Amino acid sequence: MGFNPGISIGDQIKNQDLMRIFGCSNSSGMRRAKKTGTLVLIADETKGLYSDKWSDNGVLHYTGMGKTGDQVLTGNQNITLYNSNTNGVEVHLFEVMKRTIYTYRGIVKLVETPYQTTQADENGNMRKVWIFPVKPIDDSVAAERLEKEISTLSNVELIKRSRMSKPDKTPKKTEATVYYRDPYLKEMVKRIAEGKCQSCGAVAPFNDKNNEPYLEEHHVKRLADGGADTIENVVAICPNCHRRVHVLNSDTDNIILESVAKQNVERFNWLLAYEKKLSE
Repeated sequence: MGFNPGISIGDQIKNQDLMRIFGCSNSSGMRRAKKTGTLVLIADETKGLYSDKWSDNGVLHYTGMGKTGDQVLTGNQNITLYNSNTNGVEVHLFEVMKRTIYTYRGIVKLVETPYQTTQADENGNMRKVWIFPVKPIDDSVAAERLEKEISTLSNVELIKRSRMSKPDKTPKKTEATVYYRDPYLKEMVKRIAEGKCQSCGAVAPFNDKNNEPYLEEHHVKRLADGGADTIENVVAICPNCHRRVHVLNSDTDNIILESVAKQNVERFNWLLAYEKKLSE
């Protein structure tokens, strides 16, 4: 690593700290800092202008800079990111899921060729934008820190962030279809399950690194088949049942899990109501 910012993946800082650490400007989603040889990317879910998507394999399809009209590569930081694997500029990623809070996701690299697609600009007009597929070089650590962070959220904050993370997360085709999966939804169904498999009823086989019962998220109707990434279509099941339902794909399993998923809505609403009552 060329530049050490002195912060760890998952750390949350303010904008003024980000500016001080990297020596960059105070605004824009792409901030070039020549003094530190870095390009800071800000993936801000709270503004809703750009549609940045995480794929199943941990790749962020990051929208380039330019708020109105077709985005171009020349004369801005899009070209810096485009050439970042060869120009010596180190790219650091932050996510904003709550206004003014910047969560550090580490150094990222371009892992696919940038491509163009269409999105609305800030005036609502459709235009061409550049998409940069980047992936944290330490993505396993980033995922672990995010999961740990999510596990500490209240139920009210959990559903709030889930709603914030979902605008326009529709499947996107590049060489393969990219399906967005809501990490907050996974935590919701795990809490509903209370450490027990929603298929066989057995206690989770072990605890994860955060000392939480290990259960896996399962979409009853697959995303590839048009299933929704919503609580009505997701259950938390043990690894053995997860493998079994995918291998056998039996109608009986699907009918049972479909019923469980529908009940999860009522169960989570009960958890929300209970939490709100305690806070009164």
